[in-house]
Amino acid sequence: MLLPATPALCGAVASWLTALASERRLAPNTVEAYSRDLRQFIVFLVEHLGEEPSPESVTGLKPADIRAFLAFRRRGGVESRTLMRQLAALRSFGRHLEREGHGPASAFAAIRSPKVAKGLPKPISARAARAMADAGTRDGEAREPWILARDAAVLALLYGAGLRISEALGITRQDAPIGEVDALTVLGKGGKTRSVPVIPAVRRAVEQYLALCPYSLPPTGPLFVGQKGGPLSPRIIQLAVAGLRGALGLDAKATPHALRHSFATHLLSRGGELRAIQELLGHASLSTTQIYTQVDSARLMAAYDAAHPRARA
Repeated sequence: MLLPATPALCGAVASWLTALASERRLAPNTVEAYSRDLRQFIVFLVEHLGEEPSPESVTGLKPADIRAFLAFRRRGGVESRTLMRQLAALRSFGRHLEREGHGPASAFAAIRSPKVAKGLPKPISARAARAMADAGTRDGEAREPWILARDAAVLALLYGAGLRISEALGITRQDAPIGEVDALTVLGKGGKTRSVPVIPAVRRAVEQYLALCPYSLPPTGPLFVGQKGGPLSPRIIQLAVAGLRGALGLDAKATPHALRHSFATHLLSRGGELRAIQELLGHASLSTTQIYTQVDSARLMAAYDAAHPRARA
């Protein structure tokens, strides 16, 4: 990327991005976001310092300089979660400059991360989740049957196997979970693979899609394709879910990713073990999975408040 910075700093940025992708094996979307975050910081520094920044000017920054950037972004309407990611990107780049011998970048570590309000994921009811993964729910739409079957198969994988949308769209034709194939190996965050079981209802949804798909899908090509036969965009699935929200009377939090939340929450409510759910979701830390225990407790308390004769006494 073109940067208003000295050649030395541009070179350091390029080597940092390469390291993120190859050594740390961050997801392409994360690398792109970090690249964008750093560019915004460097553009800010040009005006803040009055010159093109160099590696030494970046490592020589004071905590007040970092706070000035975060305050500038906050005034632009950026939320705490994004600011937290931007600070993580800057800290990573600061450590990279240190490793390359440009001096300690202590200012970045001295800044506290913005506080982010932790909201519980809102699962979709089992009835609504099943309806979203049923092509028949959209029978009234003027869409080709194979497209309705395709969207239903993707949503079935999100709810029935707990996949992220990127993981579902990353499945190749040769790895399609059909017939007697009752497990699927998926590539998750950080390039990590995991094996997930595929229940018969999900396999049937994929088989129905393949039976109707008008394209000859090469073995190593994507399982799910768009209307013209190219790779399917996540945006198409998001739009399909937006339409389903209206048809099923769901709120705006009923997103494709909410189906993955529903997968975990419904397993837990039926007695699923937390460690097993962690492995199925591909969470690196158990603490990430533990949020679903709070979701289930909140659901139980809501049911108690609604149904118990003395709940409001």
